[in-house]
Amino acid sequence: MLKKRGAGVLLHISSMPSPYGVGVFGNEIKNFIDKLCYMGFTYWQVLPFNPLDDANSPYCSPSAFAGNYLFINPEQLCNMGLITKEDVKINIYNGSPYTAAYEFASERRLETLKKAFSSITDEIKAEICEFEKKNAWLDDYAVYMAVKEQENNKPWYEWSDSHSHYEICKKTRAYSEKSASFWKFVQYIFFKQWGEIKEYANKKGIAVIGDMPIYVAMDSADVWSNLPLFLIDKKTLAAKQVAGVPPDYFSENGQLWGNPIYNWSEMKKGGYSWWISRLESALKTYDVVRIDHFRAFASYWEVPSDSKTAKTGRWKKGPGMDLFNRVFEVFPNAPIIAEDLGIYGEDVIQLLNDTGFPGMKVVQFGFDPNSDSSHMPHNAVQNSINYVGTHDNNTILGWLWEATEEERRFALDYVGFSGSNWGDGGYNSPSCRKIIEAVWRSSSNVAVISLQDMCGFGSDARMNIPGVPEENWRFRTTEDTINGIDFDYFLNINATFRRMYPVFD
Repeated sequence: MLKKRGAGVLLHISSMPSPYGVGVFGNEIKNFIDKLCYMGFTYWQVLPFNPLDDANSPYCSPSAFAGNYLFINPEQLCNMGLITKEDVKINIYNGSPYTAAYEFASERRLETLKKAFSSITDEIKAEICEFEKKNAWLDDYAVYMAVKEQENNKPWYEWSDSHSHYEICKKTRAYSEKSASFWKFVQYIFFKQWGEIKEYANKKGIAVIGDMPIYVAMDSADVWSNLPLFLIDKKTLAAKQVAGVPPDYFSENGQLWGNPIYNWSEMKKGGYSWWISRLESALKTYDVVRIDHFRAFASYWEVPSDSKTAKTGRWKKGPGMDLFNRVFEVFPNAPIIAEDLGIYGEDVIQLLNDTGFPGMKVVQFGFDPNSDSSHMPHNAVQNSINYVGTHDNNTILGWLWEATEEERRFALDYVGFSGSNWGDGGYNSPSCRKIIEAVWRSSSNVAVISLQDMCGFGSDARMNIPGVPEENWRFRTTEDTINGIDFDYFLNINATFRRMYPVFD
């Protein structure tokens, strides 16, 4: 996998069509997969499946292992006999189908899942037990969620002593067993429904590229239950240092993420078992795993926890090949993509070479009139994934509108568009198509395009603006919009540029 020429589409579950406020694991996704298959695509890329933070981001999650219950399809719960058709109806959202309604979906889905839980059979209970045996992380996550409810949803480091100290909590069982069982049920349903979708995609010849955030949230089951593996003050329960990145393309002040830093020396003592478990879980969930901010394994930006911006940080050495030698012992041919974007030096280049993982190219980053960027399609190596744009980028039409005249003219000249009507045409925009074809023509084994760029949308349809905490992750689409895509155009370029080799041997 990732060694043959192929092409993929980036569209997250939350953005999928559905009547429930956000996308769910339903027939709409199967219809989308059918269309990918028709167009000759071989990959479908999603964003992290983890539960969301308060800003609706999946990149700072309360669990590195759990799935987002918003994606659970109420209709499937009804088909299992756990809820009624009337219960399904309360999940139907009557607002805009173009914006994810997280607040509505969260309230209604949780209410529905609790009703479903009250109807589970002995057969389902037995299946949950089997699911738990295969997922060692489940008990700690379920207990964390149960205690969080008892503590009025406060972060774990503000809980009472009997709860905030993991060992004491587990030993004294100072939590609601019924609530913990409910959260195990939720995860069982999530992965059951997702498993059916993934199986459908694989049978159609579509491999799923998943996404693994490099860090976890401070308020997470992972930190609470594995305190020695993070740089946390055991007395104050506060992070000593937090994660971020220095000033870069996206932000002049850098990005202060606030996640706790890993205690790599402690992880090494345990044979990096937490990372091995995390990768094992991800490789079961997806066919390919993209590791976000991969450069942190070579060196990472560490910021004092009381800093107001990320400017005051410093680079620290990461675990490097010591970690990945262990990974390769367990997963010799792990299909991993290294997100190697941003500022980095020779240490990251060396780590990429040593692991052999494909890195990423983003054509928008290549359109610098004053450099011969590695992101320009003619410089792409075969062992790379080439993007028209990622979830963090503007759409290609939005980029053309917001670029300087010099940048825009350079980009259009590079791809062979000489006209003045570069902004015309919507999804038929000849300028955007020239850029797409430049990516498809590149030597990169895999080329990826977002649904927004397939539709020719502007900047108002972008998924995320890094460093801006509000109003992100809300893009949604409809079946009519997907049906309006020029399927034959994408079938043609996938065939012309030889991107239709099967991914499953």
